[in-house]
Amino acid sequence: MSVPRQLALALPHAESFAREDFLTGASNAAALAMIERWPDWPDRALALIGPEGSGKSHLAAIWAEKSGARRIAARALGETDLIGALATGALVVEDAAQAPDERALFHLLNLVREEDAFLLLTASSSPASWRVALADLGSRLRAVPVVALSAPDDALLRALLVKLFADRQLAVDESLIGYLATRIERSFAAARETVTLIDREALRQQRPVTRALAAETLKPDPA
Repeated sequence: MSVPRQLALALPHAESFAREDFLTGASNAAALAMIERWPDWPDRALALIGPEGSGKSHLAAIWAEKSGARRIAARALGETDLIGALATGALVVEDAAQAPDERALFHLLNLVREEDAFLLLTASSSPASWRVALADLGSRLRAVPVVALSAPDDALLRALLVKLFADRQLAVDESLIGYLATRIERSFAAARETVTLIDREALRQQRPVTRALAAETLKPDPA
């Protein structure tokens, strides 16, 4: 008689977006410096770009805390009272390239200047590359200064893995971190996915998170 597989529950875990929990490396130092030099920005609007999981939301949260900015998703721009959203003089628009209402985004960029406010746009690519039908919006977007986050170097990837495990209340040793850092894709998204996968497998097997467990979990499926 086979033993039933234990299901791992996907329990929520806290991920801190505090300034002291932001991990700094060569890939994000310029972006952090720009966020921290506010309000001494080159323009009223700034685009913060980078791949998925690279820290855009964390930096946006740091800036929101610093500036008093409200935060909204780009998909909600068309249903948002934009003047009200700029009431604090600062606003974050997340995933700005996904804004379905081009006129609302164009209106917002104009309002930011009229109201002497500040706007932080987060996206995976530069605004100049966004496909927009509204010519005036395209012109405005090409003028927005950009600061980019890139893939983490080895030191930052290792620190990120430690933080992701710690966010799940898991203390891990250096042998596990070293093993993972040399075997996963060098990206924030891959690190987050790997930690989630290993944590889930540890819960399912009721085993501690170790290098051996990681090796079993990441072992390719036989062809």
